[in-house]
Amino acid sequence: MVNELAAAAMLHLLGGMVLATLVHQDASLRGHDQPMALAAGTLVLGLVGAIGYYVFRERIGDLPPDADRVRAPIGTRLWDLLRGILLIVGAFLSAVAIVGLGVNALVGVGVLERGTLQYRVVASVLQFVGFGVAVAAYLAITRDWDLVQIRLPTLRSLGLIVVGVVALVLAQLAIARLLAVLGITVAQNQVVVTGQQDPRYFLYMIPVAILLVGPFEELVFRGGVQGILRRTWGPSVAIVVASVLFGLVHWVALTGGGGSRIPYVTVAATLGLVLGYLYERSRNLVVPAVVHGLYNTVLFGAQYLTATGMV
Repeated sequence: MVNELAAAAMLHLLGGMVLATLVHQDASLRGHDQPMALAAGTLVLGLVGAIGYYVFRERIGDLPPDADRVRAPIGTRLWDLLRGILLIVGAFLSAVAIVGLGVNALVGVGVLERGTLQYRVVASVLQFVGFGVAVAAYLAITRDWDLVQIRLPTLRSLGLIVVGVVALVLAQLAIARLLAVLGITVAQNQVVVTGQQDPRYFLYMIPVAILLVGPFEELVFRGGVQGILRRTWGPSVAIVVASVLFGLVHWVALTGGGGSRIPYVTVAATLGLVLGYLYERSRNLVVPAVVHGLYNTVLFGAQYLTATGMV
């Protein structure tokens, strides 16, 4: 055990030094006046994260009892990974179908007009309803209703929600500041682009974020994908893989070149790690769903204030 920890610590240190060197080199090439400070900050931040993981790993690193007794064979684990990916694909296909059928029907009866603000809001609502339909269909077909853990939040869960929202907002601010200092251009989400054209869109999206975006995105990625992977890969791997997939699916919703999309995807995956950890700690999908929805609400509120010139 000691040897494993020592080897892992050396790998973390080596990885942190490599990343710090790259940050220093990038900052120097961009003419930043304090490249060494940025490199040192990167190294320290990485070391703090690594130490935090090793201190608290017992709380999130235990396999389920069945997997503890017999490690699942690689074929089973790869099949679960494929199932997770197929669930995501199915969720997006379901969303496309429901959005297409729904808006066409509403336009056909004269309730909606294409290209309007209301049309975009309804399309967003139907998209996340499609996510929910896909997961519900998966659970019904597999009869695996225990996969998704949902219950009323306890006082402890409410505390995790508060901590989670604060952590996500602070992480977003810190990462945005770091990217600005490094001069890295980040792509914009199409939601933001739409809201900048008509700031009222941000206000409409606040209840959508709380009631639909948070719950149904978490239902797919934490409840579904992370839940599937946890049984055979263990919680740590499940959190990481689900978060990476969560970041990657944002690629299609971004504007700009591939180089500017990579930082956005990376940030989304990093924030997904927080949501995955909250789900693992609480074993209650309500916690990451509420955190996700409130975090998006903060972003939409800030975007509205900026777009209207109030800040």
